[in-house]
Amino acid sequence: MTITLGVHRSNPSLYYLSRLEYLEEELAKVGEQGRFHHYSDGTRTGALLADGTIDLGGTGSTPPITAQAAGHDLVYTAVSAPRPDHGALLVRADGPIRTVADLKGTTVVLGVGSWQTHLLAKALHRAGLSYRDDLTAQRPTGTEAERLRDGGIAGWVAQGAELVRALREDQVRVLIRTSEVITDRSVFFTRRSFAAERPEVVGAVTAALQRADRWVAAHLDAAAALAAADQGGELADHREALSRLPWLLEPVSAAFVAEQQEAADIFHQVGFIDRPIRLADAQLPQLAETVAAALEGSRSNGQ
Repeated sequence: MTITLGVHRSNPSLYYLSRLEYLEEELAKVGEQGRFHHYSDGTRTGALLADGTIDLGGTGSTPPITAQAAGHDLVYTAVSAPRPDHGALLVRADGPIRTVADLKGTTVVLGVGSWQTHLLAKALHRAGLSYRDDLTAQRPTGTEAERLRDGGIAGWVAQGAELVRALREDQVRVLIRTSEVITDRSVFFTRRSFAAERPEVVGAVTAALQRADRWVAAHLDAAAALAAADQGGELADHREALSRLPWLLEPVSAAFVAEQQEAADIFHQVGFIDRPIRLADAQLPQLAETVAAALEGSRSNGQ
């Protein structure tokens, strides 16, 4: 059997794993082979798992919630450590937006359906506003920095090297740091049937992801060069963005599940998902020990 992992630019652990040999090495220990399926839109991960195109994927916090709400029977496998400096909601430095409440009636650009929706919806909820009713959310077009400077939009949720560049070059300021609202973890998940039938494979993939994370943390220059060559932009911006990430995976915790449940409840309240869901249903208790052992083994072996 060949195990297929989904890869897109927005999940750094999978992005770098696809450029290293660790997946084949770890899967060989359980008698399997691996391959990667590349796609551009991480919000499609749930559907790709459901139709069998991929066996395991990773995104930010929102896509597994929308996938579960769509009826896909998924299971969380592991998460990254919190990413407090991964992203931020930016506004014009000399503009009128001073608080989240000031966003009412404005337009904000963000990755709709990504972790950025979680950030904005929760921030608005705290301020007594609604993601659905009190502003217009638009998808990025590549001109966000210019539109923000010119007043065409009121806010922009930026991340990674894009955020580093904006803070360095543009007349913007941070209205919300991600860590002020959500933990912003990378989230890994699979089909329930796959996890139940092949927990050892999930463990092997998790160990490979942890090894890829350790490689990036130890080789920031090389990792930044790969990203710059593939995605464009300044190498120094990519390196700075990579240095801000934790490069550490953790088992799924009760605190993470509670945060996801809160997000799901807000999403249902504002109509971003059309039915309530119970996050506890996306857990497989017998998988937790396998994943924890895989992570501990990877760290103990210095891999």
